Amino acid sequence: MTDAVPTELLADRLRRAGEHAAEQGTDVLFLTPGTDLRYLTGFDGSSHERLTCLIVPAAGHRAPPALVVPSLEAPGFAGVPLEALGIDLVTWTDGEDPYLLVSDLAGGPTRMSVDDDMPARHVLGLRHAFPDVPQYLGGTVLRELRMRKDPAEIDRLREAGAAIDRVHRRMGEFLRPGRTEAEVGADITAAIIAEGHTEAAFVIVGSGPNGASPHHDVSDRVIEAGDVVVIDIGGPLPGGYNSDCTRTYAVGGEPGPDVKETYAVLQEAQERAVAAVRPGATAADIDAAAREHIAAAGHGEHFIHRTGHGIGLDVHEEPYIVGGNDLVLTEGMTFSIEPGIYQAGRWGARIEDIVVVTADGVERLNTTARDLVVL
Repeated sequence: MTDAVPTELLADRLRRAGEHAAEQGTDVLFLTPGTDLRYLTGFDGSSHERLTCLIVPAAGHRAPPALVVPSLEAPGFAGVPLEALGIDLVTWTDGEDPYLLVSDLAGGPTRMSVDDDMPARHVLGLRHAFPDVPQYLGGTVLRELRMRKDPAEIDRLREAGAAIDRVHRRMGEFLRPGRTEAEVGADITAAIIAEGHTEAAFVIVGSGPNGASPHHDVSDRVIEAGDVVVIDIGGPLPGGYNSDCTRTYAVGGEPGPDVKETYAVLQEAQERAVAAVRPGATAADIDAAAREHIAAAGHGEHFIHRTGHGIGLDVHEEPYIVGGNDLVLTEGMTFSIEPGIYQAGRWGARIEDIVVVTADGVERLNTTARDLVVL
């Protein structure tokens, strides 16, 4: 699969972004380097103190699309099909005020939106350049587009899921008693890259009591025989789309009855949540499918996070699978389903798959065994 996004697809995204902006009453959307910029242009750039800003006018607004970049950064955009996308490339040099340049190009907006992750220095710079124009978060403009993946995006997520599955299938090479979490993590990091990722965005090796901390990283703790170990790993492939998969392992022998019984509850909860995924269900419905089963088994207080998060160009993006989120699921949404049970000071367990909402149900993008694997 080529890493380049077809120009016609980028053009369609830009068109729809302008339509969504108009529907939400914003005249212009401003994007600095990051995944929103990559989604619309195929190139995410790099964020620093010099302003790089894509100006996306709402449908019907008089300003043309433009990309404002420092002169010294302009060569880096040579591969971006700006002309074919109808985007003017406008450069500035040190000593000029890029924010005033943006205001000259923006067509006199009465309401503007900035991307959710724009650095504060640029948000405030634009506020100074548009003193009478209210600012809003731009994530709501692109939310509907990015939540619903097109077939090419889903293919890239399938590729990412298969790559991280290959790493989990190699866990017996790395995870054994006598090694530290950090040593295991270093080997997993190398494997993630060897299996096609550009980097390991995160590697969690939570052994024994460390497994009860959902966002534990790695430590110098030596893994002991009998430990339950949570391995949560992922990262981007060259196309920018991410993997994210968690499996739980028992090291050095069969676990005790308490672990087996609790893990069986967790595994059934994850299955119920996956089975609940379909168009028309809500994000809260999926969370409830996992949470209610865990609570009924007496472990409700040990499930301490949401059931899942969207994934794509960002590891965490919308939709969020959490109680109270009444967002209705539709075909093309992609997200994790990852319930966990955490026994503070003792051990923890989590099972995570990435899923896609299909026309009539769900597709799992991770296929490795979800049983408690004994190594």
